[in-house]
Amino acid sequence: MLEREGQDPLTGTIIGGAIEVHKALGPGLLENVYEECLAVELGDRGLAVQRQVEVPVVFKGRRIDMAYRMDMLVNDQVVLELKAIEMLLPVHEVQVMTYMKLAGKRTGLLLNFHTPYLRDSIVRRVL
Repeated sequence: MLEREGQDPLTGTIIGGAIEVHKALGPGLLENVYEECLAVELGDRGLAVQRQVEVPVVFKGRRIDMAYRMDMLVNDQVVLELKAIEMLLPVHEVQVMTYMKLAGKRTGLLLNFHTPYLRDSIVRRVL
């Protein structure tokens, strides 16, 4: 789902950066390549990017050490989950929403770079 950039400037900037990376590289690369290039692109656009951010699980007030990591967190606000797969499945949307919930973030984007046109594989979620 691609929104009009004027409605949310931050996600609009992120989506614009992702489209720029996809235009330059095309589909067919590994996810970590897109992650690295997107981090560079978003940094060049003035955004603060954290990669492979640990997502804590808290159960009954106790932190449970798990190996959950969101791909990227932009401006400490938007969770990004990147994929380079044949097609997105409902489980991928659930993954993004789980990271958002666990990290206490309101907005998330799921981006699948393994598609001819990235705009056709963008999912935006808000809690």
